[in-house]
Amino acid sequence: MNNNQLFLSQIPSLEAEELNYLVAFTKDLPQDKLQTFISIYNSRRKKADVILITCLLGFVGFAGVHRFLINQWGMGILYFLTGGLCLIGTIVDIINHKQLAFDHNQTAAVETMTMIGGV
Repeated sequence: MNNNQLFLSQIPSLEAEELNYLVAFTKDLPQDKLQTFISIYNSRRKKADVILITCLLGFVGFAGVHRFLINQWGMGILYFLTGGLCLIGTIVDIINHKQLAFDHNQTAAVETMTMIGGV
C-alpha cells in the first residue's frame, strides 16, 4: 500500500493539497513510524469545515472561536473583544478558512514529526 492510499484510508476528509503535502513530507519514514505519525497527526489536525462552522459563530456573538481552535490565542482574544474586528476579520477568515486549516495542519505535521523523532 503506498502513502497516498494509507493517508486516504486512515485520515478522513483529506483535501488534495494536504494529501500532497503529507505524502511529500513523510516519504522517507519507515512504515512503523508512518503509522505512528498518521495516528498522532489525525488527532491533532483540524478539518476545514470545522473552522468554517466556528467562523460562522462570529456572526452570533462568539467571534474568535476558530482562532482558539487553531492555537492562535492572541488573535482569538482580539477577535472576541472586538467582535471579530467589527466582523471584517471574521468575513476574511470565512473566505480563507481552508488556508487557515491547512496552515494549522502543516504546523501539526511538523510538530508530530518532531515528536516521533522522524526529523
